[in-house]
Amino acid sequence: MSIERYTGLAQALHWLTAAALCFVLPFVWVAENFPAGPVRTFWYMAHESMGLCVFLLILLRLSWRWRHRAPAYPPGTRRLMRLIAGLNHALLYAVLLAMPITGYLMAGNGQDVPFFRLLSLPGFAKNEELGRLANRLHVWGQFAVYALIMLHVAATAWHVAVRRDGLLERMLPEQRR
Repeated sequence: MSIERYTGLAQALHWLTAAALCFVLPFVWVAENFPAGPVRTFWYMAHESMGLCVFLLILLRLSWRWRHRAPAYPPGTRRLMRLIAGLNHALLYAVLLAMPITGYLMAGNGQDVPFFRLLSLPGFAKNEELGRLANRLHVWGQFAVYALIMLHVAATAWHVAVRRDGLLERMLPEQRR
């Protein structure tokens, strides 16, 4: 049975986003375990830079998706499942755009934001209230990221192990036999 797949670029952007997320989260966890100083600053810079990479990857994914439709769901996929999947994807895109924005509003509050020490993105005038709001949204947003990714992975595992309907193959390159 031949299954319709996402384009090669869509697949690559998906897995690059997943890889970036595997870095962005631990970088901040490491940063939080160091006292103020150059080591902590380095890990925060790494976290912020990877967050900006996630933002750019999501923009690329949305731009590509706008011009290239998603492949059809496997036969027998119920309407409710398609609705839940679509909602999860939309929320993932929204939160993965919101997190770098709130992060930038925190990091750029009164200072420039270094991007992998290669260049600096301009900051803006210090605004304590905006910084507190961005921090609150960023901290709570992480839990939305965790929940949505867990749902995404759990649904994929369910399609692989229980339904065995080939859904995961849509996001993988075709295998030669």
